[in-house]
Amino acid sequence: MTQTIARIKREGKHFEIVVDMEAALDFKKGKGSVAEFLLTETIFTDSKKGNVASQKELQECFQTTDSNAIAEKIVKNGEVLVTQEKRDEDQERRIKQVIDFLVTNTINPQNGHPHTAERIKNAINEAHVHIKNIPIENQIPEIMSAISSKLPIKIETRKVKIIVPAIHTGKAYGLVTQYKETENWLNDGSLEVIASIPSGLIMEFYDKLNSMTHGSVITEEVKQ
Repeated sequence: MTQTIARIKREGKHFEIVVDMEAALDFKKGKGSVAEFLLTETIFTDSKKGNVASQKELQECFQTTDSNAIAEKIVKNGEVLVTQEKRDEDQERRIKQVIDFLVTNTINPQNGHPHTAERIKNAINEAHVHIKNIPIENQIPEIMSAISSKLPIKIETRKVKIIVPAIHTGKAYGLVTQYKETENWLNDGSLEVIASIPSGLIMEFYDKLNSMTHGSVITEEVKQ
């Protein structure tokens, strides 16, 4: 167990609670309960100084004085302070995710061979790439641009023609256009997209697309 503080600012006032860090972070993601993360029912205005919030302040700012209800609001809507060790662990996890993605989905365009994890990690370190706390797929272009001066690298893709029936375009649009080269709306309301999808993601892509369209989507790989 790692003890830490969760805090929030309401009506210009600061409120803090003492929590178990891992359990509070899980609760913020929708897992567990207040009882699992809350280490003391006291609501502070400054936990280091031991300043306790008054019942009046709690009622005015949270519309309740119930400590469990307030703790839930603080963790869900406020900030859970994490240790440096936790930040380092999260950063290492994100770096590994990037390396795994690039190993699976990229090649050396000079010889067509895949890169090793070690070579990619070295390039990331040499280029001083900062991996952000956002979905990995959303920062791959920026990362590849940064390491391209250290390593010849290219995403290996498969080109696919996709036709989504009109009834499912609302659900599937975001997914298919994420990788689109062209899109064309057909007379019957169907959506035709030519997409270039990273080879390592192709099966996951098909699974998601078939789930969204109940298997009614039409796909055809296009020779490049």
